[in-house]
Amino acid sequence: MPPGSMIESEYRDRIDALTPAERVARSAALFAWTRDQIARQILAEQGAMDAERLKWLVALRLYGREPSARRLIQRKLSDVSG
Repeated sequence: MPPGSMIESEYRDRIDALTPAERVARSAALFAWTRDQIARQILAEQGAMDAERLKWLVALRLYGREPSARRLIQRKLSDVSG
């Protein structure tokens, strides 16, 4: 068995052993990590800003490809000070 296959097999076994609640918690943790990474990237690009503005800029990066979500987020951003 190639080494990559052994790693993949072990990963699959461990994921399959998780309870549904553990799977949801794992997904939530990964999503929170992703949001934090995006926030750090925005802060590195644009500098310090209000937490509320940062929250909506993260949302724009996550959901901005959907036109209706983009409109709602941009409306919220226009209400938040720079």
